[in-house]
Amino acid sequence: MKQKLKELEEEAAKLRSTQGGVPEDAEQEAAPEAGSKEEADTRSVFVNNVDWGATPEELQQHFASCGTVNRVTILTDKFGHPKGFAYIEFLEADAVDNAIMLDNSELRGRQIKVMRKRTNVPGLKRGRGRGRGRGYGPPRGRGYYGGYAPRGRGRGRGYAPY
Repeated sequence: MKQKLKELEEEAAKLRSTQGGVPEDAEQEAAPEAGSKEEADTRSVFVNNVDWGATPEELQQHFASCGTVNRVTILTDKFGHPKGFAYIEFLEADAVDNAIMLDNSELRGRQIKVMRKRTNVPGLKRGRGRGRGRGYGPPRGRGYYGGYAPRGRGRGRGYAPY
């Protein structure tokens, strides 16, 4: 059994070397970066009131004085049209303080709002149900249908379709 396992490991090593696969050390190094979403949020800012025609390059150039820009994300709707806000991630956490100083600056003729990116907390905006809404007692206001009580059933009195 041990011999079979050793053969399989040797075969896997050969496949990695011939296919140019990732070495075992690289897999272990990439794992901590994937789970550091909160750490990336501390290096990011939220930019509101961004012009719809603005490009990531323009935003990168605007915030270049703050520090090294790692990533610019302009959010779009399902049709691909920009929503008017963006996230900018820096390489250093100190750059966030410099970027906040650009709050109320002008980009493409619009005054942009810059603030720290908050870490998303799942289930925060879930709400507390629908309340006493539909189907709980008579309608509020003047009773039925604006003060007129319903008469009979269906389409009312005297309705003859044929």
